[in-house]
Amino acid sequence: MISSSRSSTTKHLPRIENPLNSSHLGLRQNHPDNYSSVFEPDGLSTKTCPNYFRWIHNDLQHWKNSGITKNMIERGKLSAELRLVIVNSELFMEKFGKPYQTRDLFTLWGILQLLQFYPGMLPDLDLLLFTGDETMIKKMDYQEPNSTSPPPLFHYCGEEDALDIVFPDWTFWGWPEVNVMPWEQMLSAIKNGSKRIKWEDRVPYAYWKGNPYVSLERKDFWKCNLSNKYDWNVRLYEQNWSRENEEGFKHSKVEDQCTHRYKIYVEGATWSVSEKYILACDSMTLMIKPRYYDFFSRNMVPMQHYWPIRNTSKCKDLKFAVEWGNNHPDKAQAIGKAGSRLIEEFLTMRNIYDYMFHLLNEYAKLLKFKPTIPSKARRVCWETITSSKKLKGPWKEYMEQSMVKSPSDKLPCALLPPYEPQALQAFLDTKEKITRQVEAWQTEYWK
Repeated sequence: MISSSRSSTTKHLPRIENPLNSSHLGLRQNHPDNYSSVFEPDGLSTKTCPNYFRWIHNDLQHWKNSGITKNMIERGKLSAELRLVIVNSELFMEKFGKPYQTRDLFTLWGILQLLQFYPGMLPDLDLLLFTGDETMIKKMDYQEPNSTSPPPLFHYCGEEDALDIVFPDWTFWGWPEVNVMPWEQMLSAIKNGSKRIKWEDRVPYAYWKGNPYVSLERKDFWKCNLSNKYDWNVRLYEQNWSRENEEGFKHSKVEDQCTHRYKIYVEGATWSVSEKYILACDSMTLMIKPRYYDFFSRNMVPMQHYWPIRNTSKCKDLKFAVEWGNNHPDKAQAIGKAGSRLIEEFLTMRNIYDYMFHLLNEYAKLLKFKPTIPSKARRVCWETITSSKKLKGPWKEYMEQSMVKSPSDKLPCALLPPYEPQALQAFLDTKEKITRQVEAWQTEYWK
């Protein structure tokens, strides 16, 4: 697969440091021509991709037989905010809506870094992207015999009832609106923060901090907080982002929130980017049953990486989980560490770029037309991104921090084939069996 995306006359290039450094960032720069040339890595051997890459095949399965036509792309514009086209290793964008904050800017930045990390290796392609929260392409809308084929839409999350194609979210390159650094810097800060207090010395309760008003799920969850009437072993704190912004984010640093033995993950409007930060903290993650998933979470296993909590009995389940953990500290600590280790191993930036690379390559194989630059599209490059009026302060700093300095010296990992249906079902059955066992413990506890 890798060799088929290369020119037959490859050109070995030296590793070039990107000249767009701190002194130039924000100024007009010419896009270096040799960044779009084919890069021949120093070593030809490659490792196998992590298992969660196999979900790429599942996310694209719906178009395996029909392929993807230009008409599908045109029909999908109503559900998208951006149309992204890559032609000859150059990125072009057509904009249909107004994405929230700078999600679009940092996603585009991430794709530019991919083009720099694997220059000349991405095929021409044409895709639609939605940066909002809700899934857009619902299965039920395409189940009738005479239904049109669904448009392919890239999105940060998916769900069982939707066909959205899951793509790494913008926060891997930074979320300056809430003072969340690019992923490598953020993960390093969380790891250092988790070392300040040993697990056994942390507060023996479950912790969560965030905006409780973004969904009915979180409003219901807020009932589990400590009150004069009940103590569910949970300590919840409201995050006022407007006040934090005014006060310089002194009380919202993610790396300062590894203080409790247990941390809670609860979805927001849909899936929440907080998932990876919560799991990275070494505390045992109590995961209120999610409806949505991102690109890596489908390979997580209950009681190995997290403790499952039911939606229908959150408070009782949370209380039992904390008591179980305090009575079995070695096991609880092991679950926390395994979840954290999984995040470190799954979510290296090399893996992020490899996932993007393989997803885009597999997607491009399905196109039934030759991608061309739309008449209303504009080129996106270092110059257009860094000259944005939005790019100042932490926006500029985060882009500098997350910038790929030179092409990869290795090939992308080798993508595994799709899961065999029996193997996939066995994996899902195992997860369900473990979850049911935990639920039985919880039910027995409250009898």
